[in-house]
Amino acid sequence: MLVKNPISTTIDFDKDGVQHGFLKLPRSHDESAWGSMMIPITVAKNGNGPTILFTGANHGDEYEGPIALYDLALNINADNIFGRVIIVPAMNYPAFCAGKRTSPIDSGNMNRVFPGNPVGTVTEKIADYFQRSLLPMADYVVDFHSGGKTLDFLPFCAVHVLDDKEQQSRCIAAMQAFNAPYSMMQLELDADSMYDTAAENMGKVFISTELCGGGTASAKTIAIAKKGIRNVMRHAGITKGELEIDDTIHLDMPNEDCFVFSESEGLFEVCVDLGAKVNAGDLIARVHNIRRTGEQPTEYHAKIGGVLAGRHFPGHIAMGDFLAVIAVYA
Repeated sequence: MLVKNPISTTIDFDKDGVQHGFLKLPRSHDESAWGSMMIPITVAKNGNGPTILFTGANHGDEYEGPIALYDLALNINADNIFGRVIIVPAMNYPAFCAGKRTSPIDSGNMNRVFPGNPVGTVTEKIADYFQRSLLPMADYVVDFHSGGKTLDFLPFCAVHVLDDKEQQSRCIAAMQAFNAPYSMMQLELDADSMYDTAAENMGKVFISTELCGGGTASAKTIAIAKKGIRNVMRHAGITKGELEIDDTIHLDMPNEDCFVFSESEGLFEVCVDLGAKVNAGDLIARVHNIRRTGEQPTEYHAKIGGVLAGRHFPGHIAMGDFLAVIAVYA
């Protein structure tokens, strides 16, 4: 027997107009025996038309999405749309409130627990609600990411290589409409339990972003997110108007040689800045032993030529940490 998800909602997804409410997840804990977690949600609807689902803070220390989506929720006018817009500014709400990548309640990484579990952890329950209630409503899914506290990226919008090439072409068209400074065919190393994969397996048009990082946001990256929202809504036919198009650089991550991981720990010295061109064999970083002086650092070199698209962010690095990613020009 299919178990019902415990999350209820204070809004009506089929009602015209703008509604601000909550996804209400019962949660009994020491401070509130009969309490509930209240996850903010806004739904704007006007008649029949496509549905777009916007999500931010899939990881709680990534801020462009929440900033742009709280702003969208504040300013959206149902009279100016055709169809439905579902806005969840902070998908992993406990992680977002704590400023952490993962949930402080159960250590859940929202982007690694799909399809979720209605009788599982808090994170799994939220994922299950998206899997069985929100994603089926959507035609377009836009999930905002950045590097959080531990990574930094070029500002890009991304799609994945899909078996269904017609679906892939629709995703690419949405990515091009988003019109970030960089547009990436992104390779994922552990995609099976991702929100991305759940949406793509349902045939949805799915795009995501990496908008720099460092656990903060800038005026530049927030502007990229807000423009991308306007453009994708126009592309989907939910709002009217011409796309705001600037130059974008198309990049690809063709195979695992794009990735460099640290095999040592210590002080991280980046030798190439983001956006710089590199050749195969070029030095991109050193890791210095902080336990003693007089030792040569471990050097890390690019395995392929291209552009440095992402890097480790903090000054210290541990064995096994992601160190850098090299993307090639598409």
